[in-house]
Amino acid sequence: MGGNGGGENLPKVNARVLLVFVSTVVLIDTTFFTALTPLLPHYVHSFALSKADAGILVAAYPLGTLLGALPGGVLASRLGVRPGVLSGLCLMSGATLVFGFGTSIVVLDVARFAQGVGGACTWSGTMAWLAAGTPVNRRGTALGVAFAASVSGALLGPVVGAVASETGTGPAFAAATFAGVCLMVASFRVATPLRGESQSLRSAMGALRDLGVSGGLWLTCLAGMSFGVVNVLVPLRLSALGASAIVIAGAFLGAAALEACLSPLVGRLADRRGRLAPVKLSLVAAMAVSVLLPVLHPALVLVLVLVVGLPAYGTLFVPASAMVSDGADRRKLHQGLGFGLSNLAWAAGQGFAAASCGAIAQATADAVPYLLLAAIFLGTLLAFGSQGRRLVLRLRPELWPSGR
Repeated sequence: MGGNGGGENLPKVNARVLLVFVSTVVLIDTTFFTALTPLLPHYVHSFALSKADAGILVAAYPLGTLLGALPGGVLASRLGVRPGVLSGLCLMSGATLVFGFGTSIVVLDVARFAQGVGGACTWSGTMAWLAAGTPVNRRGTALGVAFAASVSGALLGPVVGAVASETGTGPAFAAATFAGVCLMVASFRVATPLRGESQSLRSAMGALRDLGVSGGLWLTCLAGMSFGVVNVLVPLRLSALGASAIVIAGAFLGAAALEACLSPLVGRLADRRGRLAPVKLSLVAAMAVSVLLPVLHPALVLVLVLVVGLPAYGTLFVPASAMVSDGADRRKLHQGLGFGLSNLAWAAGQGFAAASCGAIAQATADAVPYLLLAAIFLGTLLAFGSQGRRLVLRLRPELWPSGR
């Protein structure tokens, strides 16, 4: 059985229905992940948190995803994508409800961690579901639309957080439970092109020999690192410059709106010009943004650069996911395990960056984490450039997938 888990008796998939379902799931997931951003100064004030403590709260979700990434991929591959998605929705909905009514920082940290585990299951299941049900020559575009929906969740998340800061977190986050139940019911109306397969983690690790897979995972990790730094340091800097929770929410709202518009275009470019074409553009822009963010003031200037610049980070996810999915096909790896690896890469990057950047900034200056990030972007750009690819082709020509 191939990477798509093909089989003659599997039901025919309505690609449009599948795309709508997957997009809705990732939208809801991202909404309640990003709702924390404008609330972070509130929690810092309410619980007297240091920058390092705030970093731990932000990092709890990606750390939960880190723990749940490979088990979520295994669950989707062994039992099927629908059971994987149902498990994730159930855990995510319950944990979000607990977070909304939590009254101690320990409860909030644990609830965010559980949200991350649930999110790992939903992302592995839904993205595998979508990739397997979409022709390869349209896969980048479909993934771009799904990521646009995810970013639309990032649009709604700060709004939910801002509303919660005025009305209370309990009622605002309770909406996630209702949405999760609705999605669980809706999942039974969507056909799946994937059977469960008896594949082990050894199969997933073996796929890392494909440079398309490993390159896609590194880009996913790098994008996660970027948002780990931004989600901790930017709200605190804007707050220090006098911005309110509404202004902070508006900044991330504008950036997410632009990214939502760009993601399908990036996916189309990846389908037509190769996976690396949009990668190089994003890396160049991300370097410039990383250098500017820690030095800009007043708050209005920083907000404007955030709106225009943050999409440089997020647009890396689209070609990176397409690279991983293509590699899973080449290596006959179940798509659930492929996206489990992607979850692992994202969570490792964002969790490490969020947990460490606050402590680094507190010990040195806010500019230090950003400059480290810019240096990593530069190194990655060189590695994915023509000279870096020539070196790879010279050393291991069989590993690079058709020059893409």
